[in-house]
Amino acid sequence: MATTLGKLPHGEILKRISESEHFQSGSFKNLEPTEMLAPDSSYFKMVMKYWQKPNSIRPSSPIPSTKIDLKSLDTNEPQYIWFGHSSYLLLAEGKKILVDPVFSGYASPVPFAVQSFEGTDIYLPEDMPDLDILLITHDHYDHLDYETMLKLHPKTKTIIVPLGVSAHLLSWGVPLTKIVELDWFESKDIFSNLNVTATPTRHFSGRGVQRNKSLWCSYVLKIGEYKVFVGGDSGYGSVFESIGKKYGPFDLAFLECGQYGDDWPFIHMRPEETALAAKTIGAKSFVPVHWGKFILSLHPWNDPIKRVLVASEELKLNLQIPKIGTSFSFTGSGSVDGWWNFQ
Repeated sequence: MATTLGKLPHGEILKRISESEHFQSGSFKNLEPTEMLAPDSSYFKMVMKYWQKPNSIRPSSPIPSTKIDLKSLDTNEPQYIWFGHSSYLLLAEGKKILVDPVFSGYASPVPFAVQSFEGTDIYLPEDMPDLDILLITHDHYDHLDYETMLKLHPKTKTIIVPLGVSAHLLSWGVPLTKIVELDWFESKDIFSNLNVTATPTRHFSGRGVQRNKSLWCSYVLKIGEYKVFVGGDSGYGSVFESIGKKYGPFDLAFLECGQYGDDWPFIHMRPEETALAAKTIGAKSFVPVHWGKFILSLHPWNDPIKRVLVASEELKLNLQIPKIGTSFSFTGSGSVDGWWNFQ
């Protein structure tokens, strides 16, 4: 487990962190006041709710999915493939970018906890093509997976992480030469036709008891003529307005839509807030992620998608809801077939 936990920043990494304006009094801070829990909540109340959890939080049947040959896809055709939760592969301008891959079958320090839904693990690290970029938004277990990282880093050219997350990767044997570490609002030209800018979210970090020793990020990707927003995890807040004004509009945005709860309203968005965030940043199309694979909250497993669909229609947004494993165009119509309509 000690290996799975990773390492806290130290040495040169810690020195760079201490120079960041976002690192104050020994930890990273959100740009706006952000409490972990609602004022009337407590960890004891949350535990009691968990033991009374409804059956609807887990699907009664396997999640519908499709498996295709990812290595034979045309990388010049702008498209993406969603693997459930917050893992997806982007292809455009001859480049392959994999975001927050979790292919171990669980999202925790131990295999018997937070196990994935049946039907969502049809892809393994071995199915991934050689990658130009592996993009990590923060160090939580449902976004940074130890087993997956061990298998993917040898076939990856560049791994981009938020400031401080490199400590985990180095402890797992990832070469420093492969790692690009970014603070909020830092940009990097990775290739001549691909620029990455790290932007803020309203969230937190940590794989053990200590929190916020590394940063949490969203990203603005400029891939040729396309601009893509990788939202990471975030509660709703002023970050979306500032990102929209400075970097928008976006051809495509991936925004978290799941694992919300009344006990933690500031660090995860409700579906209606996800739709509002898409509108605020100027997303021409958006994909709701962070749902459909793991239980990290107590809402019905398909509640996120039902609610965001209604909210998107009200705001007249182009919502894309791909099935796990299917290829979907950056500029797709957003048509959906209701594959999530079962309990």
